[in-house]
Amino acid sequence: MKTAIVIPARFASTRYPGKPLVVLNGPDGAKSLIQRSWEAAMAVSGVDAVYVATDDERIKAAAEAFGAKVLMTPSSCANGTERCAAALDVMGWEPDLVVNLQGDAPLTPAWFVSDLIAGFQADPSVHVTTPVLRCDLQTYRNFVEDRKHGRVGGTTAVFDAHMNAMYFSKEVIPYVGADLVEGDEIPVFHHVGVYAYRPKALREYANWAVGPLEQLEGLEQLRFMERGVPVRCVEVDGQGRVFWELNNPEDVPRIEAVLNEGFGS
Repeated sequence: MKTAIVIPARFASTRYPGKPLVVLNGPDGAKSLIQRSWEAAMAVSGVDAVYVATDDERIKAAAEAFGAKVLMTPSSCANGTERCAAALDVMGWEPDLVVNLQGDAPLTPAWFVSDLIAGFQADPSVHVTTPVLRCDLQTYRNFVEDRKHGRVGGTTAVFDAHMNAMYFSKEVIPYVGADLVEGDEIPVFHHVGVYAYRPKALREYANWAVGPLEQLEGLEQLRFMERGVPVRCVEVDGQGRVFWELNNPEDVPRIEAVLNEGFGS
């Protein structure tokens, strides 16, 4: 399968303006969020091309400076999936699969993306896939801490016996009534901000209006579900690595701590 990874990046983030150019310090020095996300994408084997898709000249200049291929896309793109659809129109070639590795996920291990691509190869009926990762205790506590302080952080997912998503939420779902301790199997799955789509699904998505659930949660993948398109969840193994996206300024030290522990490479 010919595969392109697209890293959508916009400067005008509502919660964190200028986020793609935020500097993250690691053992390899100071690098921007968008560069670290691009390096995570470049580490995936068997991919035909990696692009940064943006509407901002500052991001374009920064990305080209570290060697990325950049696709300029409209400022009207409301989310990363719409930006991937727009990128598809200006690539100049037609991949069999488009992977959306969001520009706020520099800790994404290469095997998360490889497992996602394998999900398509295993089932030709699948149109959209996304990874889910069972929370470890620290990640679960990060979720609970964010919600306690009114921060919108990562996303959780619930799915059926066939691994098709039932719902995604910024709340911590399912509800866990008991205090959890080290060694417990935590029933909460972290939705990893990566998607893979067949081009047909991407183009259809771009023509659909925003549904009420997508609008309420601010989660782009709910548009597929509201239109009856299954989103196949692929459970991935963190292999002891911490995964967290950069959603708020408070996430910078969390991610830098992981980088400096040697788990970001």
